[in-house]
Amino acid sequence: MAGRSEEYIGFHTTSCSLPFKVDAVQCCHEHDPVAKSIGAISTIIRRPDGKLVGYNNDYIGAISAIEDGIGGPGSKNAAVTPLAGRLLVVVGAGGAGKAIAYGAKEKGARIVVANRTYEKAVSLAAAVGGHALRLAELETFRPEEGMILANATSLGMYPNVDGTPIPKQALSFYDVVFDAVYAPKVTRLLREAEECGVKVVSGVEMFLRQALGQFERFTNGIEAPESLMREVLAKHT
Repeated sequence: MAGRSEEYIGFHTTSCSLPFKVDAVQCCHEHDPVAKSIGAISTIIRRPDGKLVGYNNDYIGAISAIEDGIGGPGSKNAAVTPLAGRLLVVVGAGGAGKAIAYGAKEKGARIVVANRTYEKAVSLAAAVGGHALRLAELETFRPEEGMILANATSLGMYPNVDGTPIPKQALSFYDVVFDAVYAPKVTRLLREAEECGVKVVSGVEMFLRQALGQFERFTNGIEAPESLMREVLAKHT
């Protein structure tokens, strides 16, 4: 995609989904600073000069949803956030995991990254000043109370709805569990977390909130119709 601008005629905006969020970085001429730091994009805008610019709306959607799940002012007030000082465990080191890790770091959270491929966990953890774990270590990982868990893998997504990144007995270690998976709306991870009395945040919230941000980018600043989008989303999730 890095050829002449003529190749992009008819292309103005697009959403970028799994599993292309990391690879798509190489397809853009320029990147929003946050997207460049994360190393993954979810939105591509074609400028009038033909250049493609990559943005990441995932971190805004995920972090604001987690903040509201914790209980607090949310991301609309960047100076005050319930994530500050909290320990957030990110499961997954791909595009979504990077977005959540970088976004949470910016909010003052302390980051732990767990991943099936340990080397990727180490790399992401180093980038955000955090610590790395092997996925199997989550079963007994409990350094403190009040932790937050964020699943940024595809475990539990249709059609493999029985998948989960962490055993049920370990979920009681957390105050809040967020799952980036939004199909199904209630994953095994979220269902088991609720059964343990833990606050849960569905990936549907992340999906909606990043879509609100995309809409405004696609329309050059027009406010997204949030109520309508929630209504439509509720009918299809």
